[in-house]
Amino acid sequence: MIIARLLPLLILLAAATRADNAAHPVTLWEIQGAHNSVYLLGSIHMLRAEDYPLPTVIESTYAKVEILIMEIDMDDLDPVASQIAFVDAGVLQDGTTLRDLMGDALYDQALNAAAAVNIPLDMLDKTEPWYAAMMIEVMLLNRIGFDPGRGVEMYLLKKAIADGKPIEGLETLAQQIGFLDGLSIAAQRDMLLTALVDGAKIEDLMDEIILAWRHGDIDFLESSLLESFAEHKELNKVLVSDRNRRWAKHINTLLTDDDDYLIIVGALHLIGDGSVPNLLARQGFDIRQLSEPASIR
Repeated sequence: MIIARLLPLLILLAAATRADNAAHPVTLWEIQGAHNSVYLLGSIHMLRAEDYPLPTVIESTYAKVEILIMEIDMDDLDPVASQIAFVDAGVLQDGTTLRDLMGDALYDQALNAAAAVNIPLDMLDKTEPWYAAMMIEVMLLNRIGFDPGRGVEMYLLKKAIADGKPIEGLETLAQQIGFLDGLSIAAQRDMLLTALVDGAKIEDLMDEIILAWRHGDIDFLESSLLESFAEHKELNKVLVSDRNRRWAKHINTLLTDDDDYLIIVGALHLIGDGSVPNLLARQGFDIRQLSEPASIR
């Protein structure tokens, strides 16, 4: 969940022809096992109040499953311990600075990009680039009304806790922090600069991305987000493709169960040739993208 907040946001898409009252696909798939179904929901991890209600097919899918699975088991997270873990990993303790890790030329480039989006980069001077990138993206999204408390995971987490449904995780918080902290300095520099440069157009970009997500516009998501992210080879391998393969292997075992599962992961994991649905389809599983029915006016 946390990792997918760092995905670069690129390219606008005019969407005036999409009508919310018309039937349309959503970023949600059903995989049929021998005795059960596993549903894969692509998530937007931070949303605004106006992004609700969610498509009704998400609500109906949640209602029919016995177990929720998220990237991490969020109902067992201690917020204080989680913050401490991130700080321990991402804050520099040996006198090294962000400028030292970026190098003078790239740091000056980052300073200029930060000034353009009114981010005081000096307040992150004691952090590693991956940590600075994450903090910057969260700050930029918070400014325009996005709230992790309104993300898809948090919304369904609250419902599951109220309904007494079990919640599981594909990974641990320590693993997710390790993926980020283990990136090469070159990849971390790339992440930080991308977060700052894309920050200048983040409001319009998020509007278009959320609309594409709601309408299951896989062509848009692949041609903009996925293709652009694939240019960042190390980030793509560590944060997307390697994890997709591990998750597909785990889901394969779930498809031998009797319970129905709803798995919620960042939307980037569910699109493209190496996506989780495609990996499972190649193993012979029956997979279909679900749709929102037309509303009656």
